[in-house]
Amino acid sequence: MNRKFTFLISCLLLLFIDSWAQNVIRGKITDGGNGQAIPGVSVIVKGTTAGTSTNQDGNFSLNIPEPNAILIFTAIGYS
Repeated sequence: MNRKFTFLISCLLLLFIDSWAQNVIRGKITDGGNGQAIPGVSVIVKGTTAGTSTNQDGNFSLNIPEPNAILIFTAIGYS
């Protein structure tokens, strides 16, 4: 399967993981092709300076300003 497509699907699925607790989103970014964690992915709330990056295990936690915030994921080697 196309890496771009699988990365996008993986990111979209993470938006629903633990996103209802106190405006904090936690998730794990993985490669949709092989399931391996992707460290160093930038996660930014669109239109703000709020952001973080994934740790070695692909995990992240981010306070969001509102429940309908849009997250932007950026990783080297992925588009």
